Formats: sequence, structure tokens, C-alpha cells
Amino acid sequence: MQTSSQTENESKWKFAQCFGDKGESDDITEADIISAVEFDHTGDYLATGDKGGRVVLFERNESKKSCEYRFHTEFQSHEPEFDYLKSLEIEEKINQIKWCKRQNSAHFLLSTNDKTIKLWKVYERNLKTVSESSMMTDIDMPTTGVIGNFGNSLMMPKISHQDSIVAAIPRRIYANAHAYHINSISINSDGETYISADDLRVNLWNLDISDQSFNIVDIKPANMEELTEVITAAEFHPDQCNLFMYSSSKGTIKLADMRESALCDQNAKVFEEPEDPSNRSFFSEIISSISDVKFSQDGRYILSRDYLTLKIWDINMENKPIRTINIHDNLRSKLCDLYENDCIFDKFECTFSGDGSHMMTGSYSNDIHIYGRDDDSEVTLQADKSAFKAKKLGSSKNKITMSSGNRNANSMGRKMRSDDGEYMDYNKKILHSSWHPKENTIAVAATNNLFIFTE
Repeated sequence: MQTSSQTENESKWKFAQCFGDKGESDDITEADIISAVEFDHTGDYLATGDKGGRVVLFERNESKKSCEYRFHTEFQSHEPEFDYLKSLEIEEKINQIKWCKRQNSAHFLLSTNDKTIKLWKVYERNLKTVSESSMMTDIDMPTTGVIGNFGNSLMMPKISHQDSIVAAIPRRIYANAHAYHINSISINSDGETYISADDLRVNLWNLDISDQSFNIVDIKPANMEELTEVITAAEFHPDQCNLFMYSSSKGTIKLADMRESALCDQNAKVFEEPEDPSNRSFFSEIISSISDVKFSQDGRYILSRDYLTLKIWDINMENKPIRTINIHDNLRSKLCDLYENDCIFDKFECTFSGDGSHMMTGSYSNDIHIYGRDDDSEVTLQADKSAFKAKKLGSSKNKITMSSGNRNANSMGRKMRSDDGEYMDYNKKILHSSWHPKENTIAVAATNNLFIFTE
């Protein structure tokens, strides 16, 4: 049951834009599925990465009063590779994109697949051509017989500006540092270093040095049969360049200080909530695995997402979260089916708003949930192509409909009726999203479409 304040909040959010294939076809090319979304520090630029290894950049359209983005450039960031030593295919899929703070007219951003991180420079390049030259024909040749008497026919070539293009070049390639799949990259507030995390290790890099990194977390046991947990995400503190956190598949978050020791996994501050023995089940370990962690912009709060819940932690209180939001509580009784169809392993991202007052995470049926940090407000939006059509037809306020009838129309595939009688489509899920750093505008990836909503 929605409260009046909830409905009032919801009506403020409206659909703004949709990029990608807007047709009804269910025939989606795997390479077109968006796997990363990230605003830059100003919010004027937005980057997406896909399973085909491409990075697409959008820029704010300043000529429009409303929040609107337009295509800026696209480039192939990663190609499929093959590891001959391990007989392993390395996918070109972009796992994460992070923007470096802008220093000049060029943009710098990091993109990573499972094994290799690249630093890209994106800049505007002028194309110039020779417009005038002294190329002479036989007619122009002097006929007086005097050698060197060319008259006025010799002139200096002139270069003129022909066009401007947006070019992307890889400035650094950081390879061969991870034995396992990279799940996170995070740029430090000092603007000089960044961390990259795989299943068992976290490495510290200098942006200018591509052939050397320092291992700062290593949880690999001497005997791999004794392996009980893996690293799932890592992020630097937004202000303090010595602090970073990483989460694990055991549901713990560790806040480490690089000044303590070279390896930071021993003296870390551990954020962990004891498990209720009455809720223990075969699936407990899987659903307690943290899929994403984020700092608030002021560094005071930590947001963590596991399969069923969203938790907010105070950085000064590690024994329990200050709030737990049940997102998929209605799925507790369906975990066996979700395990069978592999949905239980879906990794949903989460993010704070720029001012830290709201949190956002995705769900099934292309739902986006926005929660107030200090109150019980909740807004649910749906990244559905009907929103695009509604805007085209000029419907009132472009409001996103949430009726169950709309959700199960024309959507075949993995569906399940939840306890409240509403269908959930497990083929449609919002895993990747980003919040504008300075205003209430969000970008969400829905399969091969990028949706932008604004308040």
C-alpha cells in the first residue's frame, strides 16, 4: 500500500530519454547488452560499456533546458582474447568504467574487462587539409628559357581546418596483474592512484605506471581447497586517500587503512551483521554475498547490496547496519527456483544520490527502487519501452506505470508470481545504474537500452 507522500514523490520522477533499440523485438544481440554505466564528476558526461567491449559516451545537451543527453563518441575498448597458457577465453565485456577528474580539455577514463585495464584519452581532434599549394602543370612552366624564372606561380602551401572529430586513444594498458576476474576498479581521491580487485586480491596502481602494481590485499589460502570466501567489490574513500573498503561473499565489508601495513587485510575494520540462526538455509551463503558497496559522497555512510536486501552502514558503527531494506522479501520462498535458473547469482549494483539523502538499486521486471536514507520514502520506477512510447504520444507527465497488467504484457520467459500476485520477469533486470553527482537524474541500463529519468 503506497502512502500519499510516496505517490507524491513518485510523480516528481519522470522519464527523460531512452537510447538503444526501441523496437519490441526480443531478438537481442548479446554484444549489445549494457554491462556498465557511469556519470563523470560533473554529470555533464555519461559513459556506458557493453558485452561487446564497446564504450559509448554521451554529453549533456546544453541547448535544452530539460535534462537531455546526446551521443558524443563510441570506441572499441576491449577485444576478445585467448589465454594460451590456461586455455581460457577472455571476454571483451566491459566490467566497469571510471572517469578520472578532468584536468584539461581531454577526458580520461579507465575501463576494464576480466583481465586488462585500459586508460583512455578522449579528445577533440582537428582534421586539416592542404587547401592551396604550388603544384604546377606544364602550362604553368616558364617559356622564356630562363632557368628559375617562375614568375608569380610559386606560392606557399596553405593548411585549412576541414573538420573536428572526437578521437579515443589508449594512453596506458595495465595488463597481466590479475590471475582471477577483475570485478572492481576505483580511482583514488589523490587523482594519481587507483585500485583494482579480483576474486582474491586487490592491487594498487599508479595511473602513470602500467608495468607495476602493489598487492595490498591477498586472501588466497595456501591450499585452494580451504577457500571459503572471495572479494566481490572494492572502492576508495571519496576524501581520505589512505582508506578503501572491500566486500566479500561472506557478507562482510572491510575498511582498511593503507598506512597500517603493506598488506591491508589483517588490521581492517570489519562491518558484519550476525546471521539469525532461525533464517539459516541451504541458500544463506549465496544470498548473503555482497554484490556491490558504495561510499556516500561525504564518506560517512556505506551502502551495500546483497541478493535480497540493501543495507546502510555508519562508518563509525561496524556491529550492525543503521538500516536494512528488504527489496526481494517476497522471493525468500522462491530461492530454490531462482537457484535452478541461476538468477540467485545476479549481481545488482547500488548507489547513493549526490547529496547522500537517497539510495538506488535495481530489481527484476526492469524495476528501479529509490529509497530515502533517513525516512521510509520509496519510489519504484520501471525502465520500460512503454515509457518511451508514452513520451512520444505526449501522455501526461510521462509517468511510469507500474500496474501488473503492464508488466506481464508481451513478456515471455522466466516469470514467477510473487506472494502479492504480481508477476516478476526474471529476463528483465536492472543490474547497472548511476546517479548524477549534482542533481536528481539517474541513468539505468535495461538490457540493451539506456534509460534516463529525472526529478
